[in-house]
Amino acid sequence: MAENKATPAQITAFTHVAREKSFTKAAAILGVTQSSVTQHIANLENLIGTQLFLRRREGLEMTAPARELFDLSDRLRTIEQRIEERIGDYSSIKSGYLRIIANAPRPALPAIARYGELYPNVRIEFALVSWKKAMKQLKDREVDIAVIVMPDANTDLYVHFLEKTCYRAFMRKDHPLADRDMVSLKELQNETVIVPEDGSLTQILLHQKSMKLGYSFPRLIKTATFPVVKEAVLHGVGIGLMLSEGQFPSSSLTALPILEFDESFDTCLVTSRDKNDLRLVKSFIDVAIDWSTRTKHGIQPE
Repeated sequence: MAENKATPAQITAFTHVAREKSFTKAAAILGVTQSSVTQHIANLENLIGTQLFLRRREGLEMTAPARELFDLSDRLRTIEQRIEERIGDYSSIKSGYLRIIANAPRPALPAIARYGELYPNVRIEFALVSWKKAMKQLKDREVDIAVIVMPDANTDLYVHFLEKTCYRAFMRKDHPLADRDMVSLKELQNETVIVPEDGSLTQILLHQKSMKLGYSFPRLIKTATFPVVKEAVLHGVGIGLMLSEGQFPSSSLTALPILEFDESFDTCLVTSRDKNDLRLVKSFIDVAIDWSTRTKHGIQPE
C-alpha cells in the first residue's frame, strides 16, 4: 500500500506554481511538461483533501492552505538550493533565474544591466511595483530581490543600503514654476500633481504631510509607476512627485526641491534572510553594491 505522503516532485511542482502563479511558467522552469506539473498538483490536492489554487484572470491565486504550505515549501526549496550549490561548481554561474522588483527604474535597472553583462545566461524577470506590494511580495516570498525605498524593519529580511534619495517636483522646463529654486506643497495645491499608484510610498508620504498641514490636492492624478509619472510630465499633464534618483535624467525636465519634503530616504536592496547567501542572489547583491559604490565615486564599471 502506497504511503500517504507527498513526494518531493509534488512539493517542488507546487512551490514553483505558487511562485509563478502559472502551471506553464512552472513547467518551463522545471523543464517538464505542463501536464506533468498539473498532475503533481492534482495528486497533492487529493492527498491534502482541498483545492490549492483558484484560477483568476491575472493568474492563479493560492488558497489559505496553499499559502501555509508555500511558506514552508519555499524555505525547503531554499535549503535545497544551498545544498545544490555546495555540491555544484562555485567557480562560475552558468544559468539560473532571478525575480526582481523595484519601486523605481533606478538603481535597479542599471544594476540589472551590469549583471546581464557579467552573467548573460541568468534569466531575470523584473517588475515595477508599489511600495506596499513590494513589502507584501517579500513577506510572501514571491520574489528573490527587491530594490526599494525605506523597507519595513523585519527580522526575516536582509537589507543592504545602496544610496540616499529625496523627493523632487518634476516639471517641464517651460512650466511657469521651472525657474524657481524651490517649490512648496502649498503652491502645488493649485497645480495638477501626478503621483504613482495607490500603495506607493509617494502617495503615503503626500497623504501624511497633507493631513498634518491641512493641504488638499483637488487635481491629483494617480498613475501606475514612476515611468508613467515621468511620461505624463513630459507630455505637459502636470507636475510629478518623484524620487530624485529614481529615473534616468531628462534634459527636458527640471527637478525642484520641495519645501515640505526636506528629508532624504534610504534606497535599499532587500531579500529574505535565508536567501541572501544563495549563489545567484549573492552575486546580484555584489553587483548592485559595486554599481552603487562606483556611481557614488563617478567610476565607470570595468
